[in-house]
Amino acid sequence: MTVIVRDLRPEAPGDTEGFARVRRLALPYILFTSDSVRHNALHTHPDARYRPLIAEEDGEVIGTAQVLLAYDSDEPGQGLLNVYVRPDRAGCGAGGLLLRTAEEHLASIGATKVYSWVLDEPGNRAFAERHGYRAGRSAHFLRLDLAGTALPPLPPTPPGVELRTAAEFADDPRPLFELDTETMLDEPGEIAYESRGYADWLARTWRHPLLDRELTMAACVDGRPVAFSMAYTDGDGRCSSAMTGTARAHRGRGLAKLAKLHTLHRARAAGVTEAFTGNDAGNGPMIAINEWLGYRIRATEVHYVRELS
Repeated sequence: MTVIVRDLRPEAPGDTEGFARVRRLALPYILFTSDSVRHNALHTHPDARYRPLIAEEDGEVIGTAQVLLAYDSDEPGQGLLNVYVRPDRAGCGAGGLLLRTAEEHLASIGATKVYSWVLDEPGNRAFAERHGYRAGRSAHFLRLDLAGTALPPLPPTPPGVELRTAAEFADDPRPLFELDTETMLDEPGEIAYESRGYADWLARTWRHPLLDRELTMAACVDGRPVAFSMAYTDGDGRCSSAMTGTARAHRGRGLAKLAKLHTLHRARAAGVTEAFTGNDAGNGPMIAINEWLGYRIRATEVHYVRELS
């Protein structure tokens, strides 16, 4: 049977469902649904030149690639590429075809450097290095068994602090945007990201189909959010932390930890049985917080880079 690579059609349920299925099988620590795949395809900022690809064999989706420019970075020419093949179809050539198609596209739109996250497993790393990629920093995927692990009890809320859900900001989510923008600046990584404005945040974050506004919690002072824990849910008993952070002026008070603990308690009460999060391998303090919450490291990925000639 022949493997072909083509563009994902966001209007075709078979494409979006197949894309989400491959990603869940290959990378079960990140939430993907047919709706989220469609949303990303239709609402990623035009400057990203986003091109989702699928590999098909006999009409079945067996591989995927997310291909785009780092449009929200001030350094031009940075491409982002993540390739995943269904584990039972590894070695059939789909990964190589996806990689070649993606690199050709990125080169044609001005990318001079390509970054790719690769699972820290011998076969995956060998594939990346065989194609000229070199390893950089690492990050961990962590999982919490919400059904079988006792959460720490909720402590008293500090004086002057109010806990509110993101749903309570439905009429005006701008304060959450401003907090998200500030905390994003301190995220560790090789690529420095900056906000591309409120409209982009509304499309990419606030209206994302996985965002659960009832589980996303913000610690507020004088009515404004100063720490938050953003939650995604997939409707299948799973949730993930999309972002957790604190405004610089309010750090050291444990407010992000408090918001995340409230998120997890609310998630368990809502029937969520698994929670996922991710941390840069060098972010010891956040890893310690997550382990205190009950998360355990389940996998590691490595950020690879290749210069395009």
